[in-house]
Amino acid sequence: MSESSSVGLGRPFRVAFIGAGAIARHHMKLLKQIKNVQVVAAADISEDALAKTKEEHGVQKLYTDYQKMLKEVKEIDAVDVCTPNGQHAANCIAAFAAGHHVMVEKPMAMNATEGRAMMDAAKKAGKQLVVGFQYRFDPKTKLIKDQIDSGAFGKIMYVRAQALRRRGIPNWGVFGRKDLQGGGPMIDIGVHILEMAHYILGSPRPVTVSGNTWTYIGDKPSNVVSQWPGWDYKTYTVEDLAAGLIRFENGSLLTIEASFVAHIEKDIWNIQIMGEKGGANWETSQIFMDQGGYMMNMSPGFLPNSDNFETKMKHFVEVCQGLRTNESSGDHGLMVQKMLDGIYASAEAGREVTVE
Repeated sequence: MSESSSVGLGRPFRVAFIGAGAIARHHMKLLKQIKNVQVVAAADISEDALAKTKEEHGVQKLYTDYQKMLKEVKEIDAVDVCTPNGQHAANCIAAFAAGHHVMVEKPMAMNATEGRAMMDAAKKAGKQLVVGFQYRFDPKTKLIKDQIDSGAFGKIMYVRAQALRRRGIPNWGVFGRKDLQGGGPMIDIGVHILEMAHYILGSPRPVTVSGNTWTYIGDKPSNVVSQWPGWDYKTYTVEDLAAGLIRFENGSLLTIEASFVAHIEKDIWNIQIMGEKGGANWETSQIFMDQGGYMMNMSPGFLPNSDNFETKMKHFVEVCQGLRTNESSGDHGLMVQKMLDGIYASAEAGREVTVE
């Protein structure tokens, strides 16, 4: 019997963290709600983050050097990586080398080259790589995907995905640092809506990408009243707004818009699906099609009320235990990463690019 399958038969499933910031501590909270799961160690360069981890979750084995943690803490089944994007690859590869399963927060990496190296390390170690995409577990996502998979919409022609904030530049962390994050809203929040839309479509292969990015507010001081004022404009090197058009090998088109700053009425978080026989609006859970000679707007009579983050963390544990198939694997993460790379590469080149 493999080690991963034996974990599910009684002994605790033990998780260590690389990165102990706010998102990591939220992961810890949810993991501790799962029966027989323990958070056994955490590493972060911030002493303050480690102190909060100890205070909030009682974690005793705390390190400022994650390599030391991986070497010294033997009772680890999986590692949860919650560091800035620029550290994902090195953190994950080190965790695989130490013999552990890994979940990495979105996006998978800074670029597809790093993502491929992570997948290679997982394969060499014989361990699971889970990418932290939670919106694919949303009941609204399943509703629309099930309609598409059943053939109810016919061929999908066009998808519009939007992750737009009117004024939402993070004033914490390193979200404005391109050297540490790889980009701004497209790679930070656009990645969520992109991976969800791509998953709904059945994960078709992207072939070409066109895109552009614009920075016009984030790198300047601002006195505009907003919910997150006072970001560090002096170190702001990412885009405020990005847009991309992706063509898939099955002929479908997807446009994606993502912003930290945009002069729009309100924040938008939505996907619209347009097929030959039907379509859908993710935000409202509505289905649109012709029926009995009428144009019909339909809503489900019931959808489960579930927490996507809770589902994501349970999925992570069960995948590592060998109890379910990895529904958010490195393969999916890498394809999403290639699309993100394509948008930024197209913006820099000023032309359409091919996805290899």
